[in-house]
Amino acid sequence: MKRIAILGAGESGLGAAMLARMNDYAVWVSDAGKISDSRKADLIKYGISFEEGGHSEEMILNSNLIIKSPGISPKVPIVEKALSKGIPVIDELEFASMFSTGKVIAISGTNGKTTTTLLTYHLMVSAGLDVGIAGNVGQSWAGQIAEQDREWWVIECSSFQIDGFERFKATIAILTNITPDHLDRYDYKIENYINSKFGLFKNMTSRDYAILSAEDALTLEGLKTKKIEASPHRFSLSAPQEKGAYFDGSNLILTTEKKSATIPLEALSLKGTHNILNSLCAGTAALLAGVKEADLIEGFKTFINAPHRMELIREIDGVKFINDSKGTNVESTAYALTSYENPLIWIAGGVDKGNDYSTILPSVTEKVKCLICLGKDNEKLKKAFGAVVVDIRETQDIREAVKWGLELGKSGDIVLLSPACASFDLFKNYEDRGEQFRGAVNNLKTEAIS
Repeated sequence: MKRIAILGAGESGLGAAMLARMNDYAVWVSDAGKISDSRKADLIKYGISFEEGGHSEEMILNSNLIIKSPGISPKVPIVEKALSKGIPVIDELEFASMFSTGKVIAISGTNGKTTTTLLTYHLMVSAGLDVGIAGNVGQSWAGQIAEQDREWWVIECSSFQIDGFERFKATIAILTNITPDHLDRYDYKIENYINSKFGLFKNMTSRDYAILSAEDALTLEGLKTKKIEASPHRFSLSAPQEKGAYFDGSNLILTTEKKSATIPLEALSLKGTHNILNSLCAGTAALLAGVKEADLIEGFKTFINAPHRMELIREIDGVKFINDSKGTNVESTAYALTSYENPLIWIAGGVDKGNDYSTILPSVTEKVKCLICLGKDNEKLKKAFGAVVVDIRETQDIREAVKWGLELGKSGDIVLLSPACASFDLFKNYEDRGEQFRGAVNNLKTEAIS
């Protein structure tokens, strides 16, 4: 019997363990931290051995295969030891791909990948296709395959997950864009990060399809050295594409070798320039998968995005409160700032990831009437925008930030939470930050503002 060790007992680890157990592997799950009671109950239910609070080297290094959580760095000692002994170390998505006969739409990019994944899935499922969704969204792919395979799978892939690919192959792959992010994982070299993202197209053939930006600078840089075998379909905000998609100012024009579709802008439930890009990507993928124009239009109309992505929480006395807590880097926040013509009260800050704020200086200068810094260390934000924003305030209390937003706002203004930073100084994660923002906004009393 083949022995498999799984590092990490999160969603992906549990799913991989279930699939491995079903396929007669001897499974050992090891987590350096504490395993939740619900996860333990599932492991016991499926007869899977496990440990927590550390890694037993003898057990792990006696395996034929290791599956690690994508959050575990390949530089962790136990992983380095396994690799030095010639033990393959892969990702849950790579493992799951060995047991699925479904066609895969794989989606990655620094920004927009979650929205594009959810939208692609929605367009396909609402058109009646047999499709599942996995990766960084929802349940693990391996866990779902253990119960039921699908004709199509729409899978969001982070760069960390792509790094674990060996034989994983997409039928359609979308790269939304590349901007500097997670560089600490890639030796602070942008070329290493680009290489990771382009691993999405690994193993694809000329019968497959690659959807890439015709304008994103780092994507174009990667194409100079990376050959992609899949048929290229480019997307653009303005330039017509022979194969791919573009926006003509009124419609999304989608074109493949065999089909085309025209989607009126007013059909999109999503707003903002960045969501036009996301829709161009998702629409092209769905068209390639066989969704018809009428079904695409209906799907775009009925789509509801995930929370924390330019989400309207509430309007009070004409002041709108927008939750873009998922805007954890400058590029994401740039999209948010340019999506509104209204005056902005901007809530930003958190753990700075080496941000270059110069790229959003023009938008801040033009639109932001007040900057509320929500973080433990706000000096970089204040220095970047002190000369162009008259009113800059600081707080570590999101309730105070929201209250200031209503006090400062006039009818037509927008209070925008788009932090441009990670959340870990004051919050558990971006979801926690977004939920606390939502709670603070919903607790506002209009009569309390004189």
